[in-house]
Amino acid sequence: MREAFRLLFGGDAETWGIVTRSLGFSLFSTIFSTLPGIAVGMALASRDFPGRRALAAVVNALTALPTVVIGLLVYSLISRSGPFGSLGFLYVPAGVVAGQSVLAFPIVASLTYAGLSKLDPRFAETLVTLGAGPYARMLATLREAKVVLVAAIVSAFGRVTGEVGVCMMLGGNIRFSTRTMTTAIALDAGKGEFERAISLGLVLLIIALAVNLALHAMTPREA
Repeated sequence: MREAFRLLFGGDAETWGIVTRSLGFSLFSTIFSTLPGIAVGMALASRDFPGRRALAAVVNALTALPTVVIGLLVYSLISRSGPFGSLGFLYVPAGVVAGQSVLAFPIVASLTYAGLSKLDPRFAETLVTLGAGPYARMLATLREAKVVLVAAIVSAFGRVTGEVGVCMMLGGNIRFSTRTMTTAIALDAGKGEFERAISLGLVLLIIALAVNLALHAMTPREA
C-alpha cells in the first residue's frame, strides 16, 4: 500500500500519464457523444413519430449493453477488413475515443429523454401560445432542462472513465499510447504487480465519488 501511495503522490510519470490519458479519452468521447445524444433525447421527448416508442426502447436497452459487445461492434467497423478500416483507428487513441463515444451516446440520449419527459407539458404549450418558433422553443427547453442535461453528460463521463472492454479491444493496451487506468489495472493485477493497480484504483474511486457527488448536488431536493 505504501508503494501504491508513492506512485500516486510521488509524481510517478507513467502512472500520471495513464491517468491523464484516460481522462482525455473520456473527455473527448463525452464531448463527441453529447450533441447527437441530446438531439436524439429531445426528439424522443418532444415529437411523436412512427416507431418512437420502439426507438426509445432500443436507446434504453443500449445503455445496459456490455462494453465488450460495443467494442466488438466498433472493432468490426474500424478493423482493416471493416468499412472504415482505411481510417487507421484500430489500436490508436482515436479508436478508443470512437468506441467510448458509441458507449456514451445512448446514456446521454436516454437520460435526456427521461429528464425532458418529466417537464410540465404546459411549458411547451405556453411557448407555442407566446408565439415562439421552433428554434426559440428548443433553446428555452434546453435552458429549462439544463440540470438534466448536465447530469446526463456527467453520467456518461463517469461511465466511460470506468469501462475496460472498449479500451482493451480497440486500443490494445499499448504502453504510452492507449493504456488507460482500467486496462493498466487489469494488466498489473494479472501479473501480480498490485502497487500501480491499487494507485490507479484509488484514482478511479475518487472519480466515481466526484461524479456521484456532482449528480447528488444537481438532483432537485423535495420541498
